[in-house]
Amino acid sequence: MTLLALPITILAPLLLANLLGGLLLGWLYFGLIWRSARLFAQGGGLRLLLLTGLGRLAALALALLLAALEGALPLLVVAAGMLIARALYLRRVRRQAP
Repeated sequence: MTLLALPITILAPLLLANLLGGLLLGWLYFGLIWRSARLFAQGGGLRLLLLTGLGRLAALALALLLAALEGALPLLVVAAGMLIARALYLRRVRRQAP
């Protein structure tokens, strides 16, 4: 049985959960990028920046892999949630930046 063959009463909550997961994932991912940029601007160690970058990418890859195992539609919904989170996070950062 494919995901699209499920009744809408089951499919809609699953896709909503994927969207919320993508929003959370995106908010954390872009928040960590912002923190890494601030750390770099303050002269933070290169080793720490590389480790946080690799950890961030590994977590993103794992989350997207789990979404892809559910199918193409959940993966697209998670990616859409990440893009929405990116837009919201950039809006927040622009308000705070001098």
